[in-house]
Amino acid sequence: MEIKDDNYKVCYDTSSASINFHGSLRLNGMEEYSSILKILNDAISGNPARLTLNLIHLDFLNSSGITMLSKFVIGMRSNSAIHLMILGSNAIPWQGKLLKNLQRLMPNLNMKLI
Repeated sequence: MEIKDDNYKVCYDTSSASINFHGSLRLNGMEEYSSILKILNDAISGNPARLTLNLIHLDFLNSSGITMLSKFVIGMRSNSAIHLMILGSNAIPWQGKLLKNLQRLMPNLNMKLI
């Protein structure tokens, strides 16, 4: 499954159970993020042992996108069957702060900054 726009791309790779984010996400409000949230929810509905969110190539995420990811992570707290991992980039300063905040929401979240 893939969502593509001029400024961003979000795709789910079922073989690696990873959702890859690219570009700059500047959507307006939770309604516009619903298609991305659908990819996230569809991925977990397949009950993979591990789900990876790869943000390494995501240059920008606005507050609505941060809210969407935060709500997803909060929802994942009660799902002990799926191990959630988030990959981020040290080269993109906001990602380190976001990942630390997401880890506060879900202490057993596995995160890695590359």
